[in-house]
Amino acid sequence: MKIAFIGLGNMGGSMAQNLLKAGQTVFGFDLSEAALQHFAEAGGVVCESPQAAAKQADVVITMLPAAKHVRDVYLGENGVLAVLKAGSLCIDSSTIDPQTIKDIAAAGRAKQISICDAPVSGGTLGAKDGTLTFMIGADEATFNAVKPVLSLMGKNLVHCGDVGTGQVAKICNNLILGISMTAVAEGMALGVKLGIDPQALAGVINSSTGRCWSSEIYNPWPHICDNAPASRGYTDGFAAQLMLKDLGLAVEAAEQVEHPVVLGHQVQKMYQQLCQEGDAHLDFSSIMHQYTTQPA
Repeated sequence: MKIAFIGLGNMGGSMAQNLLKAGQTVFGFDLSEAALQHFAEAGGVVCESPQAAAKQADVVITMLPAAKHVRDVYLGENGVLAVLKAGSLCIDSSTIDPQTIKDIAAAGRAKQISICDAPVSGGTLGAKDGTLTFMIGADEATFNAVKPVLSLMGKNLVHCGDVGTGQVAKICNNLILGISMTAVAEGMALGVKLGIDPQALAGVINSSTGRCWSSEIYNPWPHICDNAPASRGYTDGFAAQLMLKDLGLAVEAAEQVEHPVVLGHQVQKMYQQLCQEGDAHLDFSSIMHQYTTQPA
């Protein structure tokens, strides 16, 4: 199978490496020279543009920061839909608004190209380990077509419904994730301030009703989880600015259907402050800094 992978950052780079480990031929593009170097060292074929990668592929996978990037890669002046042959398959694993992927899928159908949304959950650890959950929005035929590819990068493939529903699932999941990470940070910081050892507190939480992914796998207090970004200075993770973007997508979607997201609004404000204070590129678990950093 020949696969084009557009977007080789912290998530996409690891996902592409798992495809390479499985013996697939992968043509990659990214704006970052460092990302391309890591990709090449893993055996990937570096291309000079998204179109150059797509021309050689049967399947295109995109993992990009925002809707404007996704729209440009597929529908822009040098978009990949212009060079893909009929029968090709496109998988967008970015987290974007549902309408954008619906528009792209409609453009693909006009060219007999199948397109689905397949955003992921599992973070950078899941991307490296190949244990991601994919939330897939597609018709039944497209879902069946993408399963062999996605199973090389993930453990759970969930068919959410038609195109766009994968994004609905993802923004709701990340709304909960942002809230739960903030809750764990708040509880851990309070406990330490009150005098309990953080390891002891984490042990109680993770054997009690406060247990969640943010506490057990990705704890925001340093050195609770050895493999979590908090234990390496909040580096090499899911950037706080991307969590802020996802919270914005959830809040915007809620406003469109006049649905209250009280906690979502509050956590969105906290991530805005975190990013404004210089932590935008740190992992989103650095929300802990809102509780442990003294104001100047």
